[in-house]
Amino acid sequence: MTVMDPIKLYLFMLPVFLAAIALEAVYYRVALSKPYGWKVTGSNLAVALGRLGTDAFTKAIVAAVYVGAYQLRPFDIPMDRWESWVALFFAIELAYYWLHRFSHEIRWMWTQHSVHHSARQITLSVAYRLGWTQFLAGPWLFLVPVCWIGFDPRAVVLMYAANLLYQFWLHTEVVPKLGPLEWLFNTPSHHRVHHAIEPEYLDRNYGGVLIIWDKLFGTFAPERDGALRTYGLVHQIDTLNPVKIAFAEWAALVRDLRAARGWRAVLGLLFGPPGWRADGAGQTTRAIRRAAGVADDSRVRRALQPAVAVERDARG
Repeated sequence: MTVMDPIKLYLFMLPVFLAAIALEAVYYRVALSKPYGWKVTGSNLAVALGRLGTDAFTKAIVAAVYVGAYQLRPFDIPMDRWESWVALFFAIELAYYWLHRFSHEIRWMWTQHSVHHSARQITLSVAYRLGWTQFLAGPWLFLVPVCWIGFDPRAVVLMYAANLLYQFWLHTEVVPKLGPLEWLFNTPSHHRVHHAIEPEYLDRNYGGVLIIWDKLFGTFAPERDGALRTYGLVHQIDTLNPVKIAFAEWAALVRDLRAARGWRAVLGLLFGPPGWRADGAGQTTRAIRRAAGVADDSRVRRALQPAVAVERDARG
């Protein structure tokens, strides 16, 4: 099987992406008469270079884990059939949905993913404003089951890379809603919702190429015409320094851990949702929604509610 190296794919697409960023800047200036954030774009690109550097140090370990999982596969999936590539596409899509969702719902993972969400202006360059601690945070582990099932790790990594490349064009405000395409695909409109911090939009639309998983698991929210959109974090950071951007949430986590009392508080801060506090007064997404009167309609959460109620009753 011959599979294109993901690095070659990225390099092949790089001129296209740089040209698209330049055209977006021209559109801001000419059509919208708005200033384009070149300083922010420069900061985003600096963060992206840092991500490439940190990934280079861990690439061999990640590859070894994927290959090790593949050696234990229960099935051989031939990658010379188009059906196998279709199946791999959906497997990667599902894995991406959950790694992305858990990156929002578990603070340990959020420390890395918050870098991407710290951008307060959504432009194409934000696509590569990515954290430097992906290996430590662990989202790459969600691809291990895909390799273990029997998909060749080279094909898995390539399909995942293609999934991320698709998402480049989602990070813009200049593309309007796209009619029927909005029903099935993740679009700039859906992804603007994902980056917004209004209670009705917070932690919604986790999909990669498709939006079907959000609709299936109850995490979908449409972009309302004329509704307010503020991008960034619930607690904003205001810096162009790529090092501060990369480690701001890690620093906040360390501060909270130092003040924690007892193992329950430590575990809650590490593996609970961002904003969790032991006294129950934290600004989690659920608490923010509740305070704003916005329903939390995640079907997964609703399914867990009876079990949570029983546990609370047992604790008295």
